[in-house]
Amino acid sequence: MAEAAKAVSDHFGGVGSSMCYMNAMNRLSVDCDCDSHPAEPEMVDIGILASLDPVALDRACVDLVYAAPDGAALIERTESRNGAHALDHVEAIGLGSQSYELVEVEA
Repeated sequence: MAEAAKAVSDHFGGVGSSMCYMNAMNRLSVDCDCDSHPAEPEMVDIGILASLDPVALDRACVDLVYAAPDGAALIERTESRNGAHALDHVEAIGLGSQSYELVEVEA
């Protein structure tokens, strides 16, 4: 998936181009959203995050799950599948950086 994401990003001008990436952190389940019968979410909704850097965005989302008091099931699932390696790899191939500054915007 990392290589495919990099190919799409490169096609549209690369990181820092006019692309904005968004993650909706709601109804977070331990199962993939491709699962036709996913487990019910055990976490409260966190919010919507956006960035011009997809790696920073995903790193921020992972960090927010780790900081959540109800994130244990999702953390266990992520760690049991070595999920952090995906972020390390996608950073290594140049899709973005895991460094970020979280800025909250109130609605």
